[in-house]
Amino acid sequence: MSDLDKTNDLEKNRFSARARRYARVGANVGGVAARLAATRLLSGSHDRETGAADLAAALGSLKGPIMKVAQLMATVPDLLPPEYAEELAKLQSEAPPMGWAFVKRRMQAELGPDWQERFADFEHKPAAAASLGQVHRATAHDGARLACKLQYPDMQSAVEADLQQLGWLFALHRRMDAAIDTSEIAKEIAARVREELDYEREAKHVRLYQTVLADVPTVKVPGVWPALSTKRLLTLDWLEGQRLLAYKTADIESRNRLAEALYRAWWLPFSRFGVIHGDPHLGNYTAFLADGVPAGINLLDYGCIRIFPPRFVAGVVDLYHGLLANDRELIVKAYEAWGFRGLTKELIDILNIWARFIFGPVMEDRVRTIADGVKPSEYGRREAFTVHRALKEKGPVTIPQEFVFMDRAAIGLGGVFLHLDSRLNYHRLFNEAIEHFSVAQVAERQRRALTEAGLPTPASTG
Repeated sequence: MSDLDKTNDLEKNRFSARARRYARVGANVGGVAARLAATRLLSGSHDRETGAADLAAALGSLKGPIMKVAQLMATVPDLLPPEYAEELAKLQSEAPPMGWAFVKRRMQAELGPDWQERFADFEHKPAAAASLGQVHRATAHDGARLACKLQYPDMQSAVEADLQQLGWLFALHRRMDAAIDTSEIAKEIAARVREELDYEREAKHVRLYQTVLADVPTVKVPGVWPALSTKRLLTLDWLEGQRLLAYKTADIESRNRLAEALYRAWWLPFSRFGVIHGDPHLGNYTAFLADGVPAGINLLDYGCIRIFPPRFVAGVVDLYHGLLANDRELIVKAYEAWGFRGLTKELIDILNIWARFIFGPVMEDRVRTIADGVKPSEYGRREAFTVHRALKEKGPVTIPQEFVFMDRAAIGLGGVFLHLDSRLNYHRLFNEAIEHFSVAQVAERQRRALTEAGLPTPASTG
């Protein structure tokens, strides 16, 4: 953290800022919510396209965790009608940016009044804008191209205000729909969003991924510029690349190359280090080229990184082997390792519906798509509906906190594969990563990598 951060943090969590946030969220979302209720928006008697656009506009102008929740809702199958999921998904990479006046104030607050002299060039227009901050291209004095990520103002107060309202929403959801206890989901979202506010922690996440992906040439991780970074400003190398959807109609070899790089970027860190990138949407990746063709991916954002205790990784491996061999004892052991409690025979059968869907692509030793013939917007919806309906009869079940982003990441990644229409042997990729799997080895690799990055281990954080 810079001296300016330490001595004059004018944006700490303040009651006055939280009060303003309560009012803004109430005004923006409340009006849309009232229209939704009045027209029974989710039951079918409404203009879904107009309502979806209204909700996306209201959330996009608010920024902050309310928008993060909208992004999450867009990736959870069967939670929203397709029109809503499509509109809310756009918020991930098409958020309304803050203007140049904000940028100048933010940069001066973080780096001092002479901040512009520390760059050879700094572009006024943001290259990307999202829920908690926006990215500007810049050039260092040595000619290096930079990506400067600036946090929006008063985000800490906005986060705490929004998380309070999120807690109320989840409490209401539990009263209206007792099939799934969302209390742990709310805790997990709160923990991850608070982490995303800390750009110093995100810089450590970048260093962590430099270690865990050091032997994966098809995935590029940027370098960190500590002298140009603070708690609310993160400066990284600019990684040149093309949007993944630019290759949606490319030759199958190119699409498969990108999909395999994505799979390794997500699965290898988890299976070998207990770390996942919890926000796998298209805006967080670009394709880098070699000899004019896509050779791999750039991994761009490191705010939503989840570090798991090694026992959780063992649960994933055990569940795979349990499903493969129809070993019920091993399956139950895996669910318990994930944090599920009070499981009955009926609940285990219901959870297995979802597990067999998630593990489906890796169960068969053949080249295939992730889900043949399924549209990206519908990926997992049938299984989610079946599970939800069964839980209403046999539940409730409490979703463990550690499971939330693992599930979200798996669904999000599957959606990207569907967009690319890739055809790979996911079984072989999966088994390559878990060959000679050992909990002790994962724990030791994780300990070394986290220590090198300056991050605490799960054991030391309780």
